[in-house]
Order: sequence, then C-alpha cells, then structure tokens
Amino acid sequence: MTVFSELRMRPATADRWGWDASLTARLVMAGVVIFTLLVGANLATPLYPLLQAKLGISALDVTVAFSVYVLALVATLMLAGHWSDHIGRRAALMLAVLAGLAGGAVFGSADSLLMLSVGRALQGIGVALATGASSAALRELLPSRPEWASRFTLLASAGGVAAGPVISGVLSLLPGPTSTPYVLHSCVLVALLVPLFLLKARPAIKAAAGPQPLRVLAPRRPSVSSEARGAFWLASSVGFLSFTVFGFCLSLAPGYFAQIVHADSRPLIGLLAGLALGASAVSQLVAVRGRFVVPAGLGMLAVSVLLIAAAAASSSPWLLVLASVTAGLGQGVSFRTVFNDVAGKVEPSRHAQIISTVYVITYLGSAVPVIGLGLAAGVVGLQAAVAGFVVLCAVLAAVLAAITIRAALRPAA
Repeated sequence: MTVFSELRMRPATADRWGWDASLTARLVMAGVVIFTLLVGANLATPLYPLLQAKLGISALDVTVAFSVYVLALVATLMLAGHWSDHIGRRAALMLAVLAGLAGGAVFGSADSLLMLSVGRALQGIGVALATGASSAALRELLPSRPEWASRFTLLASAGGVAAGPVISGVLSLLPGPTSTPYVLHSCVLVALLVPLFLLKARPAIKAAAGPQPLRVLAPRRPSVSSEARGAFWLASSVGFLSFTVFGFCLSLAPGYFAQIVHADSRPLIGLLAGLALGASAVSQLVAVRGRFVVPAGLGMLAVSVLLIAAAAASSSPWLLVLASVTAGLGQGVSFRTVFNDVAGKVEPSRHAQIISTVYVITYLGSAVPVIGLGLAAGVVGLQAAVAGFVVLCAVLAAVLAAITIRAALRPAA
C-alpha cells in the first residue's frame, strides 16, 4: 500500500515492492520519528537569549513563542489525534515529518516574532501528528508487553525533549548559531522520509468504509470509557504538572540558570535545561514497582522544584543539578506508572485518540502556566516570579501525592 492510498483511505490496487521491516526495525522507526521531531521542537531552548538580542524581543515574547508551539500541538491533538487510527500509522508519521520540516525551515530563518511563532506552530502540528501515531504503533507492535510499550513511548518523548537543548547548544557554536541547528536537523528529517516511504505499512486499525471515507477524520468529541476514566484524569493531572515544570525548563530557565551558574555558555545552559527531561527519560529504563511509587515520585518532584529556588538563592550550581535530576526522576517514575495504567485500560481501537487526549491536557501545562510566569517576570522580575512559580508547583505536587497515597491505602475491591 502506498502512502497516497493510505491518505485517501483506499485499499491498494496491487501489492507493491517495499521494505518488509522486522519488528525491531518498526519499533525503532516509531520511536525515532517522535524522538527526532521533539529534538527539533526544542532546539530553540538555548537559542532564546540570542534571539532576544537579535530580534529585540522580551521575556514575555519568548513565552509567547514557546506557547504558540504548545497551543498548536494541543489544537492538532484535539482535531486530528485520531487520524492515525484511520489513515494508518505510517501515513500519519510521514505527515508529521513534513510538518516538522516546514516548521524548522521557518523558525531557523525567522526575522520577527511572528515568523518565530509560525515556525513553532508548524513544529507543534508535526509533534501532535506523531504523538498518537507513535504511541499506538508501539503498543500494537508489543501487544503482550504493554508496560514496555509505554516505557518506549515516554523514553522517546522525554529523551527527544532533553536532547534538543543539548544538541542545539553545541551546534550553536558553529557559524549561523540560530540557523545551523535547524539546517542539520532538516537533513535528518529528510533522511527519515526514505525508510518511511519504502516501508510496507500495516493496515489501519479502523479502515474507513463507504463513499466518503474522509468523514471519519472530522473532529470528534473526546470521550473516555467509565473503566478508564479515573486513570485518565490522574494521568492527565500528573502530566499537566510535569509539563508545567518542563515548560519552565525549556523557555525562561536558560536565562534563569545562567544567573545561577554565572555563565553564558550555550552548551552548558542547554545541558542544564535538559537535565530534568534527561533524568525522566533515564527513569524509563528502571523497573520500579509498588503501591506507593506514584506518591513517592510526586513527593520527590515537590521537594526538587523547591530546591531549584534554593539553588538560585545560594547561587549553587551543584544544588541546581541535583534538583533538576531528582525532579526528572520523580516525574518520570510517577508519570510512567499512571500513563501505563490508562494505556492498559483503553480499548485498542481508540488508543491513539485517548492517548492524544491525555497529551492535550498534559501539554496545556507547558503553555498556560508558562505564559503566566512570563507576565509575572515582567512585573516583579524573573527571580521573584520563578520563586512563586516553584512554590505553586510544589503545592500541586504535594496535593496529587496526597490523593494518590489515599488511593494506595484504599483496600482492593
């Protein structure tokens, strides 16, 4: 089946030559696409100080550009999160890569806040199209190991977000610091299109029927079965809080961290910004089980975000590193557990749609609160705004920890 027949949701007229990839190769492709798109979406993190100086934009403008990406991502998840169930995973991933290519080209050559925002919006569309498709593909490829499917999903996602700032910080040392990272990233995306195009795709899980197959792509009202509702809202709440913290790390944190470590090295600032995400990714490789895993992870996150403020007050780089790593570990373990719970309770035919809805709420955490932080920074200054921000995050993490402790202590039915 060709990509074009998949997009038209029509059966192929004849079998075509292609790459009949192994299970391992298909797993790698599903993970690498979302990983690479998220790397590209976060190349901007250590470049924001440069872009502020180059374009004459403020801290609030930075949060706006960052949040446009998130809002475009959320809107696409709501409108098209179910598409890969109908057009197939491969076709959705190819559309995602093309959108990511367009976004990188616009952002890398931007000369105004408007162009930065357009580029970020296109990147958000690409990540959104890949989010549900890659997660569902991994679960379909590992039907007897759903926990590992969730781990690979979160490893690729958190790993991509963490790697983006680090890679960009290093590449920004080359000529054209705000454009070179995007040129090289675009080359990688073009290379990914080749195996995706050649791949012999598996049929869509819910192929459209009738004379108007495109009608199934219309936006639909999100709904969750009663069996998965509790797990859905817990995963969404933990995800919202997690990405509130990560949104700060990827937007205003580079300037904030630079003040703590008294340095302006972009590779160093990119590394610091990605530490929490990197620790979250590494936590997916560690098997941690028990009734109190989620509250323990949330408690660790609550303490860690307070330590970030303490690191600023004491100008301690080592405390900042410790706080970032423990925040990522706590978030990673707790979110993986609740994410795996909801993914296991959702019927396979609606996996992409429901997981996309979880990410709608999750990604809102890195948009709305971060815009508020940018507004506060313009009024009271960055240091005071971040101090209030981390206290609020710690309180929310403590509340969620208390809720999950109560659930863990409840006798099994």
